[in-house]
Amino acid sequence: MIWVETIVNGILLGGLYALIGLGLGFAFGVMRIVNVAQGDFIVAAAFIGVFLYPWTPVHPILVIIPVALIAFGVGMLMQRFMINKVLGQDQIPQILLTFGLAIVLRNGMVELFGANSQSINVGNLRFWGFDFLGLRLGVLPVVILAIAVVLFGGLRFWLNASKTGRIIRATADDYQVIQLLGVNYRRVYSIAMGLAMALSAVAGVLLAMRGSFTPYAGADRLLIAFEVVVIGGLGSFWGMFIGGIVLGVTQLVALKIDPSSGLMYGHIVFFIILILWPKGLSSIFRSGMFHK
Repeated sequence: MIWVETIVNGILLGGLYALIGLGLGFAFGVMRIVNVAQGDFIVAAAFIGVFLYPWTPVHPILVIIPVALIAFGVGMLMQRFMINKVLGQDQIPQILLTFGLAIVLRNGMVELFGANSQSINVGNLRFWGFDFLGLRLGVLPVVILAIAVVLFGGLRFWLNASKTGRIIRATADDYQVIQLLGVNYRRVYSIAMGLAMALSAVAGVLLAMRGSFTPYAGADRLLIAFEVVVIGGLGSFWGMFIGGIVLGVTQLVALKIDPSSGLMYGHIVFFIILILWPKGLSSIFRSGMFHK
């Protein structure tokens, strides 16, 4: 039973990992942008959450809303005034630009908040648990998994059902053709980046609620995001969710066997999947982010 509980808790952790990769995967799926600063933006959102949660009414978990709104605005402005200027077939300028943003963000967070570990105090919610079919599960991890499922499902539904979502999907398919219909693809890119940053902000706040973090945690978060996206398959929607689950289960099972392993076995599984299925797990079930 202890192994079953470990696997279930790995699935719960995988929900958070899937959210960490969702913003990066969404931005790449729409704009083919590799945002090297994604991990540091996640950590920055966590710091904003730490700053705002004392003034959050009702319950600290609602701090997700203002942080996501702030991140949406920052993402739109960043895309409009910075990334749109280096768009093109060559991705090197985009990578260099976001790499520079990552350095500025990291040093700025150290200057403003210091290098000590921080977390969002959600009170007893972090320690509450319940019994389910003989398993002991934490309330907060279950809430995080539920939020992940809602965001993945809600985003997929919105992309398929709303006018803006369909425009984003069409722009992702061919931004040149969409201009013939009078659509400003750069404006669409700004909205898409705002959404990507808002999704990453949600992951950052939940990360701060589940554990602690430092300004230097961005590199680890970026690595997890890349692995989630690649395991799922570039452009795959639910593939990313499965990628997060794979990493979460692998990490907790490995820690049960070897407590000093850290994320090592997760990286090994990522490498094995990359060899066996270079196009990711989505190549097995052919699930795309922007196609039904």
